[in-house]
Amino acid sequence: MKRLMIGNQAVACGLYDGGLSVMSSYPGTPSTEITEFLSKYDDIHTEWAPNEKVACEVAFGASLAGARSACGMKHVGLNVAADPLFTLSYTGVNGGMVICVADDPAMHSSQNEQDSRHYAIASKVPMLEPSDSMEAYTFAKSAFEISEKYDTPVILRMCTRIAHSQSIVETDENREAVLKDYEKNPSKYIMMPGNAVKRHPAVEERMTKLREFAEDCVYNTVEMNSDEIGIITSGCSYLYVKEVMGDSASILKIGMPNPLPEKLIRDFASKVKKLYVIEELDPIIENHVRSLGIEVTGKEMFSILGEFSQQTVAKAFGKAADPGVEANSAIPARPPMMCAGCPHRGMFYTLAKNKITVHGDIGCYTLGAVPPLNALDTTLCMGASISGLHGFNLARRAEAEKKSVAVIGDSTFMHSGMTGLVNVAYNATNSTVIILDNSITGMTGHQQNPTTGYNIKGDPAAKVDLEKLCHALGINRVRVVDPYDLKECETAVKEELAAEEPSVIISRRPCVLLKYVKHEAPLKVDENKCKSCKRCMGLGCPAISLKNSKAKIDNTLCVGCGVCKQLCAFGAIE
Repeated sequence: MKRLMIGNQAVACGLYDGGLSVMSSYPGTPSTEITEFLSKYDDIHTEWAPNEKVACEVAFGASLAGARSACGMKHVGLNVAADPLFTLSYTGVNGGMVICVADDPAMHSSQNEQDSRHYAIASKVPMLEPSDSMEAYTFAKSAFEISEKYDTPVILRMCTRIAHSQSIVETDENREAVLKDYEKNPSKYIMMPGNAVKRHPAVEERMTKLREFAEDCVYNTVEMNSDEIGIITSGCSYLYVKEVMGDSASILKIGMPNPLPEKLIRDFASKVKKLYVIEELDPIIENHVRSLGIEVTGKEMFSILGEFSQQTVAKAFGKAADPGVEANSAIPARPPMMCAGCPHRGMFYTLAKNKITVHGDIGCYTLGAVPPLNALDTTLCMGASISGLHGFNLARRAEAEKKSVAVIGDSTFMHSGMTGLVNVAYNATNSTVIILDNSITGMTGHQQNPTTGYNIKGDPAAKVDLEKLCHALGINRVRVVDPYDLKECETAVKEELAAEEPSVIISRRPCVLLKYVKHEAPLKVDENKCKSCKRCMGLGCPAISLKNSKAKIDNTLCVGCGVCKQLCAFGAIE
């Protein structure tokens, strides 16, 4: 069957047709849709795990039991899953196991643009990298076979463009899910030092076999078109090279970036007069080619930063490039901002108004950093807000404790905020943590999490009680506020900052975009009462603008949250 699919859907279909039984993931753009598509199959188990480490460990447990399993995450999530990954390389697998990771060159929705190929090299695990949706399907499906044949987890590397672009996929839909026997094998699966020492040689032997496999595997392909120019490339860069160079250059496409072939590259290089490597982010392939003593041109011409494009390749080779479609410059820029009625806005306004130092975290609420709120001081990684606040307060003590808070979302708190809060309680700083509970995992597109009471399929599930959880983690002072009530927010923030012990404020109101949330009637401005003070503009609400120096509310955007009304000293908003 032929269908048009985005890369992530193709991965999902490939995993399913490859015999997947268990999929555990944490949502993270651009990887999220892989698991969402898989959740539509009723004959396999899919789940959102609290974080990527847990997801990877769940997949390992299912593999150990004999099932084919997978986990999904974005590139920074692989950092979280690195702990089990490196030891998984030693234990190997029983049922095939695939780790799906999506890199984000140019950081469209990420805090860095790390290159996941480093993890495959460091952990000595094979990696596959498709260049379109058809390959995404094929590679995902065959990754299980590689996993079982070589007794190893396999990393499937996607990137933003391949994950979210569409191309035709021909599926065979010949699914066979086999549950292999489980046999107790302590020397293979119990990684205490005595056993681990014996497993390391097995890892090296496996890598030797995989290097031999890489020399003539179907994932690395050669297109001989010219003896003048040879280009080694991979992933989406291959598509750019093909579009710009056509048949004017010979191409070695690397679909298996770890381990990289040697003989294949030497043979290809010997057939061309000038050799180039075109790869996004770090010079992984280029450095490998240089290590073989082969002269090559790479990052001298192509940046180590961001994404490439057809224009990138064309400019490097002095060719004319299709400029593509350019946006009309007359269209006003739309800066990133929280939605009209976003429940986070009231709390951030309160923090900004009171000049509080705010340690931020990863999620929608990171948008509290942009004008006019400018409410955040730092954002590092999932859960770092709480740990960072604790360290900040340790360094400056009373001065900081009365004027600093951490903000973290409900899903992020479950992901990696709990341990930070335990540290605050155990090592005793008077730190105030604000959990921004919008009842969903918002930034990645409304996925359920352990605090919502529903699983990935929308069925009722165990629901974590945040108040009781915070008490159990050692926090005595826990209170809930409505972020639409500015007075209540300000009172809570001031009282908890003044307290001589750790505290948690749960700012609770569901995301305004959730289907079950009923909006109030939109507000309007009485121009006769409006004094043009612009105080309401300080909220940064996209529904509020100025017209003829008077505030104006767009009734197609306004959800009637009433936060702006509380700011108007003249009663102009009604």
